[in-house]
Amino acid sequence: MANLANLDFVALDITGKNYLTWVMDAKIYMEATNLGETIKEDNSASSQDRAKAMIFIHRHLDEGLKSEYLTVKDPLTLWKALKNRYNHQKMMILPRAHYEWAHLRIYDFKMVAEYNSAMFRITPQLKLCGETITEEDMLEKTFSIFHASNVLLQ
Repeated sequence: MANLANLDFVALDITGKNYLTWVMDAKIYMEATNLGETIKEDNSASSQDRAKAMIFIHRHLDEGLKSEYLTVKDPLTLWKALKNRYNHQKMMILPRAHYEWAHLRIYDFKMVAEYNSAMFRITPQLKLCGETITEEDMLEKTFSIFHASNVLLQ
């Protein structure tokens, strides 16, 4: 339990439900600590950097995952193995996010703040899956759901 307090961000769950956010957090942190090269193809990282990267990745894995990948010694190999195991999350998140975006209506919410919260929950999911959502898209989405009698508001 004391180990959890030392984590830089949430560890990767064995179910993979937080894989996409874990990958983004891990990449950012590894780039910030000059370990980003260790998870890229044809890298020229030193053995010391690879060892630091392995320690970092292992610290941010669920205990079950640690034991499964105990024999993996290279951070790139581990990174690819985790990607092969969990990268399907995009295929599950994207259709749901598209559905939620298509059916997002302001009149389904009691307050505008709730609508905004839903919009700002859906758009990062779309962006994480490679979709491009601009501020103009969000404004157009909001304007398109106003009733025809409120066209002046647009």
